[in-house]
Amino acid sequence: MLKKILTIAAVITALNVQADIDIIDGNKMLESVNKQIVNINTDELNKILDEDPTVVLIDVRTPTELKYTGTINRGQNVNIVRGWLEFQIADHAKSKDTPIIVYCGRNLRSPLAAKTLENMGYTNVKNYSDGFFAWKDELLPVYISDHEKDNILYRLPEEIADNVYSAIGATQPYTYENSNHNNNLSFIVTTDGVLVFNAGGSYLLAKALHEEIKKVTDQPVKYVVLENSQGHAILGSNYWKEQGAIIIAHVEADKEIKHRGEDILARSLRVQKDKLIGTKLIRPDLTFEEKMNLPMGDTKIELMHIGASHSPDDIQLWLPEQKILISGDTAFNERMLPIFPHTDAAAWAETWDKIEALEPEIIIPGHGESTDLATVTKFTKDYLLHMIGEVEKVLDEDGGLYEAYNIDQSMFRDRGTYRELHKQNAERIFKRMEFE
Repeated sequence: MLKKILTIAAVITALNVQADIDIIDGNKMLESVNKQIVNINTDELNKILDEDPTVVLIDVRTPTELKYTGTINRGQNVNIVRGWLEFQIADHAKSKDTPIIVYCGRNLRSPLAAKTLENMGYTNVKNYSDGFFAWKDELLPVYISDHEKDNILYRLPEEIADNVYSAIGATQPYTYENSNHNNNLSFIVTTDGVLVFNAGGSYLLAKALHEEIKKVTDQPVKYVVLENSQGHAILGSNYWKEQGAIIIAHVEADKEIKHRGEDILARSLRVQKDKLIGTKLIRPDLTFEEKMNLPMGDTKIELMHIGASHSPDDIQLWLPEQKILISGDTAFNERMLPIFPHTDAAAWAETWDKIEALEPEIIIPGHGESTDLATVTKFTKDYLLHMIGEVEKVLDEDGGLYEAYNIDQSMFRDRGTYRELHKQNAERIFKRMEFE
């Protein structure tokens, strides 16, 4: 027995000695791994992402790193922390030959991640060896989850034109990180007070916007206009009401707030949690159906409901003298628009005739940076017409919902909310057109 124990001990000692011999430091490991994997540079990465929509681009850094530095803003990009790669890769790569590119900040973790995937049997793996910071230094598209780390606003207001400002929201779905500021919060300074377009998604968000307004002017906020009845447009209303502002909305928005407001508040509360402190649901003071003239001092302001768009309660603000349109959710930029169950995509596209008739020179859309008519037409009307045409082809060929789901929308993959909305949009347009 003693001899057997001594033999086992000797084997264990030998194994430990061998393990000590095999252990190398991180730099030597990286040097070895980099010789075994396929590395690509920034130009090669851009070319692949442009040409192949099936590529899965994986940022293996931690969410905290992404929050403070950003991540590559391309449609194929996902975040899987290196330590979870083995457990989560199957959610994004459906087969072992799926093309995969991994990257980190400075090419320290991603080579090891690439080798791990190869060891798991993935056969088409590349490593972006320049790393995220090289991508960022070249001013290529970067997504930031929160631009203002010390402010609940996603971004601070910027002057779009004389006395017209907008705090541009995140082009992603509302999250705790972006504090429900994923739409545009605009304001107009006049000689007779301030008008705010969108109350904001919470009491605290409205208060933060007001603090920024006070840095621009000491004029009081007299009116707050709600673009529709969505949570990010209405839930800051009670803050503005406390400041003495008059809340204005479309008649359909008022009906929606009356009947579904508590559900809208509860849904937002589940995501925003403590960031909804102080938020209470209130209804607008004034409503209109088609048009409301609202002159303030020497500034002519027109509120309009120009036609169908993504919701029946969407309204717009027109500054005729400056030819500026604050479009609300009738126009989108940078991100994919949503189709709701009640959305009439064809009627929305027809509304564009009225927008074009205004000949706006600047448009502040519901989502995305302020821009021109051609740009929002591309992101809104052109997308609607494309999808209507593709669904018509499916119907003409006696296809069903499965074929609608599989309409190729990969050309739109770099737009914010693409993953969340593209299949849903196809489904809802198909269901509406199926019975027309």
